[in-house]
Amino acid sequence: MRQMLWTSLLVGAVLVASCGSATTPTPAPVLVLGTPEAAKVTRVSASAEVVPVLTSQLSFVLSGQVKTVDVEEGEIVQKGQPLVTLDTTELEFAVAAAEAVVRGKELEAEIQRFRRKDFTSEGIKYSSGPRELIEVADARLAQAQAALESTEAMLAEGTLVAPYEGTVVNIDVKPGEYVSPGQVVLLLANLSILQIETTDLSERNATLVKTGQPATVFVEALGKEFPGTISAISPLAGTIGGDVVFKVTVELDQQSQDLLWGMSADVDINVD
Repeated sequence: MRQMLWTSLLVGAVLVASCGSATTPTPAPVLVLGTPEAAKVTRVSASAEVVPVLTSQLSFVLSGQVKTVDVEEGEIVQKGQPLVTLDTTELEFAVAAAEAVVRGKELEAEIQRFRRKDFTSEGIKYSSGPRELIEVADARLAQAQAALESTEAMLAEGTLVAPYEGTVVNIDVKPGEYVSPGQVVLLLANLSILQIETTDLSERNATLVKTGQPATVFVEALGKEFPGTISAISPLAGTIGGDVVFKVTVELDQQSQDLLWGMSADVDINVD
């Protein structure tokens, strides 16, 4: 019995000694990695095309039958040069009638101002018509002149003239055809000054683009690069395949005779 007691005490002492000598394990070091800053975007690229700075879809403000087409596609025209003419026979008659009315009203006004001889006891006196009748005659003359000017303006609209020097790109009518007001009959463009317009610049990159930023335009058909500057950013978005895009215009530093309307290009914009 005493031997068992001593044995138990010995085992307990050994266990206590073992626990006392155990050391607390040191935790493994943890490496904390810093989050790198996002790379700053310095260049933005987009597809583009070559377009004229100035284009016009020309139409008449009145309806009528085409009398003559005075130009050909590809022809360079000057400002004010006739392009297409309508049959304005009825308007010509209207102008002639309005001119006759004006001449009649002018005669009425002259009659009211004509100095008449009046024989009185005091002798002969000269006087014109009553002031009220003169004013009425003048008002009718002014109305007739306004009507004539309006009819002449309508007659002038029967001839479509070039608003600026440019090239006739397309003609959509022939002599004898009937045209309606607003119907496009001719496309005119100034092909001597071309610019670049992007076609697929995404909304994410559009926020980085500002006017005045330098850009490089590469035209694959020519294998050439052209320097330019961002001149405009469209405030209205478009869509391509469900993606929202914005049109950005690049003004070229120098014009090149090799560039043609419709050529495809790639634009690299420095947004730094």
